[in-house]
Amino acid sequence: MGELEKVIIEAKSAAYIGGATALPAPSRMGAHDISWRRGDWSYLDSYFGGTDFSGQEVVWRRGEPVWAMSYFGYIIHDDRIDAPRAGAVIKHALGRLYAEEGRFLGGFACAHDHGVYIDENEGDFTRFTGRERIEVGGVEAYNLVYHGGLIRP
Repeated sequence: MGELEKVIIEAKSAAYIGGATALPAPSRMGAHDISWRRGDWSYLDSYFGGTDFSGQEVVWRRGEPVWAMSYFGYIIHDDRIDAPRAGAVIKHALGRLYAEEGRFLGGFACAHDHGVYIDENEGDFTRFTGRERIEVGGVEAYNLVYHGGLIRP
């Protein structure tokens, strides 16, 4: 695993999953921005919405963007799961994926009291597409699609 991939996992772990608070002055009107920095590296997760949401994560090295991921997620069945419960499932599952397995791609499933988290994707951190979902009682109640990869000049 290269340095950039380790940085991506560290930043993702510290930001949303780590419970970081949104910056007081967002980069765009209406956005929620969560940032992370270490040495030459910086990261920003900037998203809009709550129950249904869209966002982008970017990693910079020495002020130059080197990697990005875009995503869109939504609740399908609000009678089965709401945004706080979906967030709890996602934080639990991704926290385990990042901390215990030291990765963020490659497919993953994790059970939680509020539902079963399932992630499927293709590619590696240089170019990838994927989908995460939460099933509650065998029914897909939440869905998120994502894609991203390296940024090259």
